[in-house]
Amino acid sequence: MASSSAAASSSSAQPSSSSPAANTPLLATGDWTKSLIQLAKTAELKKHALTLQLHTAHILSAHAALEQKNKAIQDLKEQKNKLESERQRLLNCLREADIQEATLNKEVNDLQHKIKTISEGEYAVAKQDVDRLRQELGQPPLPSLQTTLEEKSAEYLKALRLQAETSNPSTGTKRAGEELAGDGQPVKRPRGRPKGSKNSKSKSKTASTPGPSTGGAPSA
Repeated sequence: MASSSAAASSSSAQPSSSSPAANTPLLATGDWTKSLIQLAKTAELKKHALTLQLHTAHILSAHAALEQKNKAIQDLKEQKNKLESERQRLLNCLREADIQEATLNKEVNDLQHKIKTISEGEYAVAKQDVDRLRQELGQPPLPSLQTTLEEKSAEYLKALRLQAETSNPSTGTKRAGEELAGDGQPVKRPRGRPKGSKNSKSKSKTASTPGPSTGGAPSA
């Protein structure tokens, strides 16, 4: 009876001692755990390094574009400074031109007023006296003032034309093969052989060549 109870107690004790060992989890220990942690950190480092490289490339590209824009702005500023200085110079030239134009207009008005005053006053009286005396002496009257002015203008224009021809002598020379007609217009000489010259030459040559003799045949 005692032995059976001891066996039963021993048999019941065995399962209770083996169940805690089966439920205990396995834990990684030693260098293997450190290697996993190192691999995870390395992967995370690569990820952040790629992100950093991407941002760095964007920054470098933007920086290069920024330098180009700054250079373009500097070039535009230099161009604006040049244009501004040129603008000031042109404005000064315009002001000087306006002053000169106003001065010339005033001088022209003064001269026109002077011409009108003299021609309608002292000149008219003097010309009447001269024409009257010339008529008494049987001489024709002097030409009018307008005629005299037109003659002076024609002489002035002729002098300008002669001066231009002197500075450019090639315009006054005639070309080869041209002659001047009676009215001064150039007349071109006909070039080439005159009409009929070739035929007449061949005819004269044919006439001068002796023909074959027409003597009788010798008798047998």
